[in-house]
Amino acid sequence: MNDHDLPEGLHPDTLAIRAATSRTEYGEHSDAMYLTSSFCVGSAEEASLKFTNQIPGYIYSRFTNPTVTAFEERLAALEGGERAIATASGMSAILALGMGHLKAGDHVVASNGLFGATIQLFNTYFVKFGVEISYVSATDPAAWQAAVRPNTKLFFLETPSNPLTEVADITAIAEIAHASGAILAVDNCFCTPILQQPLKLGADLVVHSATKYLDGQGRVLGGAVVGSKALIEPVYLFLRTAGPSLSPFNAWVLLKGMETLPLRMRAHCDNALKLAQWLETQPQVERVFYPGLPSHPQHALAQRQQHGGGGIVSFEVRGGREAAWQIVDAVRLISRTANLGDVRSTITHPASTTHGRVTPEARAAAGIREGLIRISVGLEHLDDLINDLKRGLG
Repeated sequence: MNDHDLPEGLHPDTLAIRAATSRTEYGEHSDAMYLTSSFCVGSAEEASLKFTNQIPGYIYSRFTNPTVTAFEERLAALEGGERAIATASGMSAILALGMGHLKAGDHVVASNGLFGATIQLFNTYFVKFGVEISYVSATDPAAWQAAVRPNTKLFFLETPSNPLTEVADITAIAEIAHASGAILAVDNCFCTPILQQPLKLGADLVVHSATKYLDGQGRVLGGAVVGSKALIEPVYLFLRTAGPSLSPFNAWVLLKGMETLPLRMRAHCDNALKLAQWLETQPQVERVFYPGLPSHPQHALAQRQQHGGGGIVSFEVRGGREAAWQIVDAVRLISRTANLGDVRSTITHPASTTHGRVTPEARAAAGIREGLIRISVGLEHLDDLINDLKRGLG
């Protein structure tokens, strides 16, 4: 008995709960958790057929596990992709994507507003193996076009970006990538498939740090790559060999988190918009970055491309690092941590944390200034969040 044979056309709210739910002979109502390293076979012939992919079945939890498969299938259903591959973290998902699709001599065009660790992965490790990287503005399609070379194989962007919430035109950039023979991968961490489905807008692959909103409670690490079967296969082959695998326990926690994902994302958006509106009225705040605000440079694009502004609000205060650190240090409710996507609000100073290893020149190019603060707006009562921020802003 299972929920794999669901009716067509179900709403994402339903898919987040029902997609890829399987039941054993015991008829369990909730997803089972398979904490095992390997799986037995009935004969030597069956083992041979499974290892050579001639028949389906589970072999070894590094690359085949029923709980991990359930997470992959549910995420693929939400993103509208044919297949997903789960990994140990969001960064290992980007690593697996690169190792599956890039080789020495290839060229990558990436947005300059990427997460700091992603930039480090590209600049320190991808280039070490002969991959060239060019960075351009996420919001300028002409810059993407100008950066194309004969050896360009991959476009990579975050939208909204971390931490300035810049919104890139996925459809326009996808058209440029495809015209040049490249594929477009989009990090959809900030929006999740509830607010944005990049594959339907022309992207070829979607990357997730499942650690963030897919879990939603800061409990476990996880990552994933979603796309067509053909484009996911080389990613899977890397994972099967190298093993940056998602554990079955983490997959089960993520499955539980995804059941409430639609409700949480709407609540995050509602709280974040109201907090952003309040921040715009504060005299110490020079600028607020949130796609749901009319003042956001890509507000109109976000309205078309997303189903909400998301839960991340960044703002710049007068006084640079000293003033920003004062605000961060003054909070008593909001958590001082660089993680995001949690029901608990978090606060960080990007220039000295998430982007602290990025060169000052690269930070400047990305617009990450010393007075910038990023808040991942949780689900606490808005009045309590505002009162907490007043401690430092006042």
